[in-house]
Amino acid sequence: MYTGLTVSAMTFMGMYWRHRKESELVDFVVRMSVSLVISITLISLVIFTFKDLFIDRSVMFFAVVLSLILIGLIRSLHYRISDHEASRSRVLVIGTGKKADMIQELRRKSDTYGIRIIGYIYIAGENSKVPERKIIKLNKGLLEYAEENQVEELVVAVDDRRKSFPVNEILECKMEGIEVCEAADFIERQIKKIRLDTLHPSSMIFSDGYTKAVMDSFSKRVFDIIASLALLTLATPVMILTALSIWMESGFKGTFIYRQERVGKGGKIFNVLKFRSMYEDAEQSGVAQWATENDDRVTKNGRVIRMLRIDELPQLFNVLKGDMSFVGPRPERPQFVDELSQVIPFYNLRHYVKPGITGWAQISYPYGASEQDAIEKLQYDLFYIKRYNIMFDMVILFQTAQAVLWERGGR
Repeated sequence: MYTGLTVSAMTFMGMYWRHRKESELVDFVVRMSVSLVISITLISLVIFTFKDLFIDRSVMFFAVVLSLILIGLIRSLHYRISDHEASRSRVLVIGTGKKADMIQELRRKSDTYGIRIIGYIYIAGENSKVPERKIIKLNKGLLEYAEENQVEELVVAVDDRRKSFPVNEILECKMEGIEVCEAADFIERQIKKIRLDTLHPSSMIFSDGYTKAVMDSFSKRVFDIIASLALLTLATPVMILTALSIWMESGFKGTFIYRQERVGKGGKIFNVLKFRSMYEDAEQSGVAQWATENDDRVTKNGRVIRMLRIDELPQLFNVLKGDMSFVGPRPERPQFVDELSQVIPFYNLRHYVKPGITGWAQISYPYGASEQDAIEKLQYDLFYIKRYNIMFDMVILFQTAQAVLWERGGR
């Protein structure tokens, strides 16, 4: 019973999804932990319902520990083997133009995890961008070639489908069990962000995701309230000590809480709360400035609390109030929003959801202080908005904790 429930819970948590990249340890830990909690809860309900059924607590504890160890070891071995060249999913790209070139530019190991691109099919009339050595000119049917080369997935990367697009042959491959996907979806899946140069309003309208009702879900708000109350209770001593240290450093003058206008959901302006980490009147000119590395406006205390992200703790009150969520795009200052929305397409889409204390962009990309950085972070924010679910939030929160404890701090 325990095995069946655990496997069912792992399936529910997406641990058997074919294309999910599980190279991140924290992703496995979160999903596995939740799976075990679900299975243990269900077993407890069965025991409570059927009084004659008895399972010793020590046996249950031993089963859980053994499950974690053995599943962890087997999964680790599986993904080491599956990452071997011979075990990767064989992918054939249809097209050799600009879209195909974006795919062949995927060079990082994490971007090509679990796949092996065997070539690019030339489409008559298309302006080829892919190196000649990678281009395949078919002298037989597409299905015949795919079966001979054990192709498991076709990626459609044709720039202009009015030019010799082999729709019937692709459909034939799909009917024979070969997976077919769009180039934009394939790139998004592999790099975990949405490239702006592949994004069009029509693709957003007809794709899965970008659902406002999901983002405004009751469960997300409940989670925000419970988690912020719990963290405020735990963090109160740290917050008191931080406030005292800031006040002492400034000679018992000024404030220790800094209020700054930010743009929230729907373009609404709100005051984000942070512990003051810069000198008073750091922007005497009144002009908003990006924070820079080794910023001379930051105090000695400020460098420490920024590195440990303690300066963000007062934002728990913003979460309680409802201006922010735990996870979402980071709120930006109105001046920067006005500038960036003029030059970056789709920038204002990030304001359709509540901003967050942390987010997918924050753990996936270093601190940004330029227009190009804003573009990169927007691509991660759009991926989060499209793919949101409560488990994604949990993974982001665990990775944020990992970044604070072991990797890097804020600027």
